[in-house]
Amino acid sequence: NWSGSLIVASLTGAFGSSFLYGYNLSVVNAPAAHIKKFYNETWERRYGFSVDESRLTLLWSITVSIFAIGGLVGAIIVTPIVKFFGRKRTLLLNNVFAVTAALLMSLSLLAGSFEMLILGRIIMGVDAGISLSALPMYLSEISPKEIRGSLGQVTAIFICLGVFTGQVLGLPEIFGQEPQWPYLFGAIIVPSLIQVVILPFLPESPRYLLLEKRNTSKAEKAFQTFLGKDDVSHELEEVLAESQVQRNTKLVSILQLLRTRAARWQVITVVVTMGCYQLCGLNAIWYYTNNIFSEAGINHETIPYVTLSTGAVETVAAVFS
Repeated sequence: NWSGSLIVASLTGAFGSSFLYGYNLSVVNAPAAHIKKFYNETWERRYGFSVDESRLTLLWSITVSIFAIGGLVGAIIVTPIVKFFGRKRTLLLNNVFAVTAALLMSLSLLAGSFEMLILGRIIMGVDAGISLSALPMYLSEISPKEIRGSLGQVTAIFICLGVFTGQVLGLPEIFGQEPQWPYLFGAIIVPSLIQVVILPFLPESPRYLLLEKRNTSKAEKAFQTFLGKDDVSHELEEVLAESQVQRNTKLVSILQLLRTRAARWQVITVVVTMGCYQLCGLNAIWYYTNNIFSEAGINHETIPYVTLSTGAVETVAAVFS
């Protein structure tokens, strides 16, 4: 079931998508003090006086949190994009956002513009919002149902690897010092370029080709490539049958779903579970890990390595979950 093309598609897709999401969660943590200093120096050069502490905190909070706002925008616009361009092409085109964001953020110090860093963060958020929707869709549609769950775990594993990599590159011995912090953001280009080079040689989602493009021959070839076998008639029939069932299924609105007694507890369970996960502050921990450990009284020189252990534990947990 695990054909070479399937493995390459999952690894390449995840490396250029979910990996970057995880990376951008943790990458702002290590250079926070240096970036704040850059903000203050830029403000002083422009206006002739230092920025006050409350305004500096506001600027930094915007820099960190605007990534999530970009993610919301990306998640909202992704549906028509994947429908028009396809799953694979969406992932490829999405790299325009990643490369643009990387250039803006990495050149912000040279240009003396903290606005470039903030703009780059929101653009990177759009990239994350699109990729975290398009990638699971692509992986689920190219994989056999027997390993669909296992392949879906690749997304989560690469998010954790991205977080861990951001922590590693942020160590003082690598890019965690004042002159080198822009390289942390420039490194975003590497996974994007790898995806741009490799992904074009892999087929589009066979489900998209069959149902959206009505191209049975291309869908058949895509299935053959990903499944590693010649006879894929069963898979084609399965997709068509599933599509027929969906067309015959009456769609309901969110309001109607909430009013349906039979589904009420299931809906409440899902909403509460996902709400608690998002509101537990996990992402905030990655953004402010160094500050949290500093407030806890941990030695300043030790903090980067303690921070590294959190990413390592999460990665191990994701691999073995």
